[in-house]
Amino acid sequence: MHKKPSIQRKLAALAGVALAPVLVLGLTATPANAHGWVTNPASRQDQCARGVVQCGEIQWEPQSVEGPKGLKDCAGGNSRFADLRDDSKGWHVTDVGSSTTFTWNVPVKHSTSTWQYFIGDTKLAEFDDGGAIPPDQVSHHVDFQGFTGKQKVLAVWNIADTANAFYACVDVNIGG
Repeated sequence: MHKKPSIQRKLAALAGVALAPVLVLGLTATPANAHGWVTNPASRQDQCARGVVQCGEIQWEPQSVEGPKGLKDCAGGNSRFADLRDDSKGWHVTDVGSSTTFTWNVPVKHSTSTWQYFIGDTKLAEFDDGGAIPPDQVSHHVDFQGFTGKQKVLAVWNIADTANAFYACVDVNIGG
C-alpha cells in the first residue's frame, strides 16, 4: 500500500531541489588566492579586471597570477590565465620616458625576497626586500637601460617563504 506524500514532505523535497545547486556551487568553488598585481602602468591583468580588454577568468582574479619562481611568462605558467600571453589581444600600451615607476597593489601580503623587472631576457632592475612584509602598495622606479619603442615588461614579485612568485606583464612605449 502506498501513502500519498504529505504537503510537508513535498515542500521539503522542493526546498532540497532548489537548494542543491546553491550548495554544490558553494562547496566546489575555489577561493581566490588574493595576492598582488601591477596597477600602474596598467598591467594586462589590471586591464582585464577593469574591462579595458576582454579576457577570460583573469578578469575576476587579477591578483592570482602565481607560479613557480624563475618563469618568463605573463600567465605565471597558469593555463587558466592564458589570455595574458596573447600579444594580439589589443593591450593598452602606456607611453613612458626612459624610466618609469611601477606600482603593485598588494591586498594580501607575503614575506618578500625580491621584486624583478625584465624586458625579454634582460633584467632591468631588482629590489631586495630581505623577507620584509610589503605595505598595501609597493612602487619601484625602473630605468629602461637604452630600450626604446613598444616593449613588454615582465614584473615579478618573488615570495621569500615559498617556491612561488607573482607575475604581471605591462605593455609600454618607451620614449613615446
